[in-house]
Amino acid sequence: MGITNARSAVLEVLLPLLLTLTSRVLRTKTGRDQSRGPPEVPKEIANDYLESVSVLPDSPKAAAALGRRCLQNILRSVAGVRPGNLADEIQQVISSGNLPSDLSESIDAIRNIGNFAAHPMKSQHSSEVLDVEAGEAEWTLDVLEALFDFYFVRPAKLRERRDALNKKLSEAGKPAMK
Repeated sequence: MGITNARSAVLEVLLPLLLTLTSRVLRTKTGRDQSRGPPEVPKEIANDYLESVSVLPDSPKAAAALGRRCLQNILRSVAGVRPGNLADEIQQVISSGNLPSDLSESIDAIRNIGNFAAHPMKSQHSSEVLDVEAGEAEWTLDVLEALFDFYFVRPAKLRERRDALNKKLSEAGKPAMK
């Protein structure tokens, strides 16, 4: 066995272990799996989310700003809002009545927390700049994950299950689901 073959064999064994360990370390550091988002989420949306997760331990402010960007991308590309400022886009999706109430009540938090990240706002009491706290940045990620579930994960699972049942119904000579 040549050196190249030996290296390939070692890499073949060690690479999956390294990826697993890396994923565990990242998950331990933030409590979230940074190695990938849900496979149903488009890459351009998942990338902002994953970057937000990765910077959260070091910069909640950066995580919140990226979460805000991710929300705007979801609203424009999936929810079909007319592009404008984020507050108006959020109002459009809330007014549509298409979101579950828990999401409707939470998505504006991403905008507000993101605004603390993007704009130096001072406390009216102490005149200190109000920073984004880790728990607030975590909330933006929680809401994004719920939006991923609503817009991408659940519809994909439903399609998969409907397709399987319709195939079975077809095999039985029955009409497809309504």
